[in-house]
Amino acid sequence: MYDDFTENTSIKSVLIEETLSWAKFIVIAVFFAVVINQFVIVNASIPTSSMEQSIMTNDRIVALRLSYTFTEPERFHIIIFRFPDDESRLYVKRIIGLPGETVNIRDGLVFINDSEVPLRDDFVNGHVFGNYGPFVVPENSFFMLGDNRGNSEDSRAWDNPFVNKDGIVGRAIFKYWRGIGLLR
Repeated sequence: MYDDFTENTSIKSVLIEETLSWAKFIVIAVFFAVVINQFVIVNASIPTSSMEQSIMTNDRIVALRLSYTFTEPERFHIIIFRFPDDESRLYVKRIIGLPGETVNIRDGLVFINDSEVPLRDDFVNGHVFGNYGPFVVPENSFFMLGDNRGNSEDSRAWDNPFVNKDGIVGRAIFKYWRGIGLLR
């Protein structure tokens, strides 16, 4: 009888020890997932067609929050940022105008400062049209356009047309749903 009690106690203590081990593992895993999601990456779903063909509607992307810790945002980077007219919303667009530049759009083509040569736009989807500007980009701010210019609510239409550097959440690095690929 004593042996049965010892054996049952031993089994119970092994089960408790194993359960606590798994619980500790799960708590640590959840902690690291939360830390990574809050401070290292942004995991986002794209609800609109404004960035097609680069990013399709309902694609899922990952952005790196730390991208601009030691470097500056560059023209053509795709970023996730707080929408200047409602900072509770996140948007995804491409950086076109840099701080101190003047952006003009003539017949859908983008010109920086006094250049007579338009920016390259091989990533733009569909027919591009319209005249906008000039937009003088303030220091520490950026002018944003969607790749699907005919179907993008971007700097051309916002009340506050510029994204402040502090509003940048992260640089979009790759998509992983409906295909895997790096974003250029």
